[in-house]
Amino acid sequence: MAQATRPTSDVCNSSSDLASSESPVQIKGQTVRILTNEELEKLQRDQILVSHFKQQKLEKEAQKNWDLFYKRNTTKFFKDRHWTTREFEELKACKKFEAQKLVLLEAGCGVGNCIFPLLAEDANIFVYACDFSPRAVEFVKENPLFCSKRCKVFQCDLTSEELQVNIPADSVDVVTLIFVLSAIHPDKMHLSLENIYRVLKPGGIVLFRDYGLYDHAMLRFKSGNKLGENFYVRQDGTRSFFFSRELLVELFTGAGFQSLVNEYVMRETVNKKEGLCVPRVFLQSKFSKPE
Repeated sequence: MAQATRPTSDVCNSSSDLASSESPVQIKGQTVRILTNEELEKLQRDQILVSHFKQQKLEKEAQKNWDLFYKRNTTKFFKDRHWTTREFEELKACKKFEAQKLVLLEAGCGVGNCIFPLLAEDANIFVYACDFSPRAVEFVKENPLFCSKRCKVFQCDLTSEELQVNIPADSVDVVTLIFVLSAIHPDKMHLSLENIYRVLKPGGIVLFRDYGLYDHAMLRFKSGNKLGENFYVRQDGTRSFFFSRELLVELFTGAGFQSLVNEYVMRETVNKKEGLCVPRVFLQSKFSKPE
C-alpha cells in the first residue's frame, strides 16, 4: 500500500506527501488545527456518504486502483525523500556503533523514494521493502540502485498477508510507515499494525508520518467523496484517511506498541500554479515494541 487521485499534486487531494513547494518553517504540537468558520461549515454540510455498494467495490478493487496509479505515473510522481534522516534521527541513533548493520522495513515502499536515499547514505543498512502494488514492486527492482544483497522487495497486502513469509519474526530494528496507513480501510488498519508488530524486534521502533486531521487535502474533497468519518475517496478510486492523535495512539497501543512521540506537524505549502498558500497538517509519531 503505497504512499496515492493521487491527481496532480498534494493540494489536489493527492497522497503525494510534498509535491508543492513549502515554507521551511513547521510547527509541532499536540493541538489539532483550528478551523475557520467557513471550513467548519463545509465539513458540517458534507454528511452524505458514498453508497455501501460502491464502498465494497472500492475495497475489492483497491489493489487494481493502485496498480493503475503507478501505470499512469510510473516513477515520476513522488520526489525522493531525503528528509527522513532529518525528521527521524532514530535511523542513525538506534545504532549502538557506527558499523552496526541496521535492518529496516519500509512498509508501503511505492517505487523506492524513501529506501534508495537511505541505502545511498548508509552502507550498513539492509532494507525489506513491500508494497500493495505489484507494479510498484517491479519499479523498485528495475531501479539501477537496486541491489538484492542490500534490499529484499516483495508484494504484500499488509492487512491479509503475513510479513513473516518474507521476514523473520522479531528481526527488524526500524519500520518506516510513511503515508501508508491512511490508504487502508479504517476497519483493517489494526491488522496491518499487528502484522508489523510480529516482525519488529523487542525495543524496535516504528517511524510514522501521515495525513493529520484537517489537513488542506481533507478540506478540498467535494461533496460525494466521503466514505466515513475523516475518510475519503479520490477521483481515481484510491482512498485517504486523516488521523487525529488520539485515534492513532489507540490503534498502535491496541496492537501492543508503546507511544514515544505523537505530534501534529503544521506548515504552509505554496501552490504556485494556483497562487495559494495552504495549511498542511501531518501526524509524525514514533512507537516502540516493548522490550
